Amino acid sequence: MLPKMQTGGKVLSVVVPMFNEEPTVGDVIRRLKNVLAATGFGQEVIVVDDFSSDKSVEVARKQGVQVVRLKQHMGKGYALRAGFGKANGDLIATIDSDGSHLPEELPLLLLPIAQGKVDLVIGSRFLNSGEGTTKEINKIGNRIFNNLIKGLTGNSISDSQSGYRVMTRQVLKSMHLNSGGYEIESEMLVKTTRKRFRIMEVPITYEQRTYGRSGIDPLRDGFQILLSILWAYVRS
Repeated sequence: MLPKMQTGGKVLSVVVPMFNEEPTVGDVIRRLKNVLAATGFGQEVIVVDDFSSDKSVEVARKQGVQVVRLKQHMGKGYALRAGFGKANGDLIATIDSDGSHLPEELPLLLLPIAQGKVDLVIGSRFLNSGEGTTKEINKIGNRIFNNLIKGLTGNSISDSQSGYRVMTRQVLKSMHLNSGGYEIESEMLVKTTRKRFRIMEVPITYEQRTYGRSGIDPLRDGFQILLSILWAYVRS
């Protein structure tokens, strides 16, 4: 049982990037709304559709949340940036729409920020028994990115690529984000670290998708992530 959070009348915006997630997005949003109602925060859910070709948009709209649709398929980074531009909250969360993140664990990420301990909380797949939750090539890539970020910034993070996060508006406003793809998580982390905001990780459950396939190309996207880490470090 989590301690009661002091919301101080604050609003939490949850940005949900989506691309062809018809089988899962409705359930994710429904559960997310139930969790948000129990937190006591003011709330808004912003689903950003990256030009899906299935019925993801219709499914999301039936849940009564704000849906923003990109005019063409641009990538996760563009989708998140579009959602951030619409977010009005004092706190901003991100969660994937494929069902791999559990909405019920959002309070675990919210609590340290609500207590004023940190500015950015990352849900880590690797602080539980997470070594078995992703493909081996993804685990190797994640370790490479973690070590590079630690070498550049001194910040030791176990899951730099996690898309389950909560941050303060001050963190978001401090960054000028450029990423269009999956590298956005690394860009955000490096820039937040360089601005000396307080960062922590909490363990989360991660459920590998059981339908379709991930849009991540380990080689192409991995190279882009490496570049984004270096570029964010140089430019921040």
